[in-house]
Formats: sequence, C-alpha cells, structure tokens
Amino acid sequence: MSRLQQNKKQILEGSHAVAEIVKNLKPAVVAAYPITPQTHIVEDLSKMKSDGLADFEFINAESEFAAASIVLGASSTGVRTYTATNAQGLLLMTEVLFNIAGMRLPVVITCTNRAVSAPINIWNDQQDSLTIRDAGWLQLYAETNQETVDLHILAYKLAESLMLPVMVNMDGFVLTHTFEAVEIPETSLIKKFLPDYVPPKDSILDTKNPRSLGTFAAPDRYMEIRQELFNDVAAASKEIVKQNLEFKKVFGRGRGNGLIEEYKTKDAEIILVAMGSVCGTIKETIDELRAKGKKIGLLKIISFRPFPDNGIARILSKAKCVGVIDKSISIGSEGVLASDIKRACFGKIKAPIKSFIVGLGGRDITKKIIRDIIDSAKDKGKETVFMGK
Repeated sequence: MSRLQQNKKQILEGSHAVAEIVKNLKPAVVAAYPITPQTHIVEDLSKMKSDGLADFEFINAESEFAAASIVLGASSTGVRTYTATNAQGLLLMTEVLFNIAGMRLPVVITCTNRAVSAPINIWNDQQDSLTIRDAGWLQLYAETNQETVDLHILAYKLAESLMLPVMVNMDGFVLTHTFEAVEIPETSLIKKFLPDYVPPKDSILDTKNPRSLGTFAAPDRYMEIRQELFNDVAAASKEIVKQNLEFKKVFGRGRGNGLIEEYKTKDAEIILVAMGSVCGTIKETIDELRAKGKKIGLLKIISFRPFPDNGIARILSKAKCVGVIDKSISIGSEGVLASDIKRACFGKIKAPIKSFIVGLGGRDITKKIIRDIIDSAKDKGKETVFMGK
C-alpha cells in the first residue's frame, strides 16, 4: 500500500509527486545520483524501496555519467528504467544520452531544469535540456506539477511504443519544490493506458540469443542510421497526438494535443510563445489584459522535440506580432526556442517574431515583465531582448 490515497487530489511537493508516479509506473531499475534540485525525487524513491513500497532495483551511482550508463545497460536487457538529473549532471550524461538514443532504448529521464555553470547557479532556467536538444530524445515540458505527473505516464507509453528515449522537463524549484494539488493515478488505472513493457523481439541483450547493440558503423552505413533516427523522431508527432488523446480518455484530463496548447489565440493580435511553468504567469497576465480589451494569446509548447512546425505556423499566422519567451539562449545567436519558431514559420507568416530572454539563473519573471514584453513585441529594433534587469 502506498502512503498516499490514489486517484485523490492531494497537496504534494512536485518532486514527491514525481517519485509517486514513477513508483506506480513500476520501473525495474532506478539509478540515482543526487543533484539540486532533483535530489528529493531519488531520495523519495530510495525511501519507498527501503519501506517496502516498491520492488525496483535501486542503484546508487558514483556520478550522473554512471547513472545514465546504468539505465542504458538495464534498458538494453529489456526492462523499464528511470533516472533524474539536471544542469551539469545532464551535461555530464551527454555522451551516454547520445548512445541511448542511437541504440533506440526506451529510457525515461526527468530533467529538473536548472542553470548551467559558470558561474555556479542552482536556480531554474532551461539551458540544460535545450543544450542537448540534438541528442535524439523526445523532450516534453510541463507547466504544472499535475502536468509533470501526466507527462511521465505519457513518456513511458511513447518511449515503449516508438523505441525512443523521452525526457520530461520540469522547472527546478519553481515546480520541484512547490506544493500543488496533484492527483496520482493508481497502478490499475495506469495499466489501462500503459501495459507491462514487452521489448520487441531480437532488440535486447540476451545470453541465449547473443547480439550486439550500438556497434561500429562505417561511413557507408552511419549516415543512414542517423537519418532513420531523424525520421523517427520527426514522425513521433503523430504518436504523441494519438497517445495524448488516449490519455484524455483514460484519465479524464489533459491539455492541448500533446504537442502544443492554445490559450486565447483565436482572436489574438499579439501571441506569446513559451514553455514550462512561466506559462502560468503568462496566462494570468493575459486574463488581466483581456479584461481591459487587449487581444493577447499564448501558444504553449509542450513538445520541443519533435518540434510541431505545422501547428505553430498555423496558429501564429493569425497574429500581427509574435513574442517568443525563452529561458535559455544560444550564445551569439538568440533564444533557443525563438530560433526554432522562426524556422518553423519561415515563409509562412507575415508577423514579425522577436526573441525575449527571461529568467536566466532563476531571475523572477513577473507580470510586469510579461506586460513589458507585450509592449516591446510591437516595437521595431533589436530582435533579441533581455528582459528583467
């Protein structure tokens, strides 16, 4: 029995909610290495194991590189796995993350987004996960702790149906250490959506049927293998929409189509684009401005990889101007999200698109900053603007 009532809304810290849903998703192996602000997740999973509430193998790793290597090895034998990290820890995993994707292993990782060094900073932005956006992982971003819980369920379904790894991103401290009302589905309901994992035949390491994974590829094969991964990640959009719809049927909740969520965009003259917890502040600001007659909307990105190009261009084509709100930056270029928005909209929309950098290193993102962004989105001048100084 869990210490929590299942299928009942409870006030939980975000990290504890993640630990509860991971337990109910029944991974066979959990690899753990602590790093702020992710530590509460693996601490709670460790306690669940020691209290007899879970039967997974809990392995304390000596580094994040080792934790990623452990889940790679375990997944390659055909079992469900889990780990969590952020910031420098995620970057230390980079080599293994590329290997996991290249080996087509359905690993799920929680990234509790945190700024990267130097200088050292433990607070939230999204630089870490967006830095490794090209590793071949599906990347999903949560606005609330309930959405974080739900995305973990969806992540395992996607990973195991597509044989691709999935990273669920939640803003460090803003979500991980915040208490919100959350419903944790029980395992019997989860099983209706997510059956026990059965790996594809001949896709795992087995002493009775020896094979190799991720072996040497010469120039005459390497490019084709990478193209296959590119094609399959891009095509994952259809599966995300499909499984998100099924999720809504089973659990009776869900936002958007799994790729994006629109908020009051139909008649909006100015549309903001963002992802993660900042969307809550943006929605509140939009409501206040709409009460004054201003037509503002929000396009929330849930899936950053695959990137939902067609849906984005269709929605933003209605706007007179677009402001992309980034909690990351490609140094020497512009906001990471803004770059992809501009690429997706090139030749398809007439509205100008401006890149706004906010919240780096945990800087507060206030309603005033959002209002200033809305005002600045209409102005000509710099295409990349740092806000909140």
